[in-house]
Amino acid sequence: MAVSLDVVELKKRVIELLREDEEFRLAVAGLLNLNTILLELKKLREDFNRLVELEEKRWEENNKRWEENNKRWEEARKRFEAIEVELARLSKAVAEVEVVLGSIGRRWGRDLEKAVLEIYRHALEERGIEPGKVEKFVYVDSEGKYYKKGARVEVDVYVHDERLYLIEVKSHAEYEDVEWFHDVSKIVEKVLGREADKLILVAVHIDEEALKRARELGMDVIYGAAIP
Repeated sequence: MAVSLDVVELKKRVIELLREDEEFRLAVAGLLNLNTILLELKKLREDFNRLVELEEKRWEENNKRWEENNKRWEEARKRFEAIEVELARLSKAVAEVEVVLGSIGRRWGRDLEKAVLEIYRHALEERGIEPGKVEKFVYVDSEGKYYKKGARVEVDVYVHDERLYLIEVKSHAEYEDVEWFHDVSKIVEKVLGREADKLILVAVHIDEEALKRARELGMDVIYGAAIP
């Protein structure tokens, strides 16, 4: 009971001091504000620590993602490098095949022409032409007298009973082939000093527009199929 009275007296004394003693009042106010500030600082520190932990976690996750992305990019780069190597090898192989096919084509070109002429032997014989006697005419315009200087002009010819037939053989005749045959024929006529009695285009397949153009130019066309 005595303790309780002392506490009550202490409270009264403190209240009196707060009312009467400005220095004491300021000191208590300072202590109260300091505690408030300390509490706020503690709360801010706790919030800051939580924020730091959260950011560290995010950075760890981002670093992990970057590592995974870098790994994917590295794998992709290696795949692209492998593809580039394969493409280089493939390009080289294609170039080699083209060279071989070009060589084979030059060697077999004449045999192919003979084969096509043989296929249409009946149609040629109806026109008075023996396929076996069709010959290759080659002219090199070294001086550029009839065509471009140094140009090589080739065409199949058949001469019989003083009649001259110029023949072009194609497995597949296109519009440009018809125009070229017509132009070459004019050059050959100048070289030989006489007009051809007939221009004959022999083709296994011919584009419809090429067929139309050949007929417009007065060519005799022997073919297997016209392609739209």
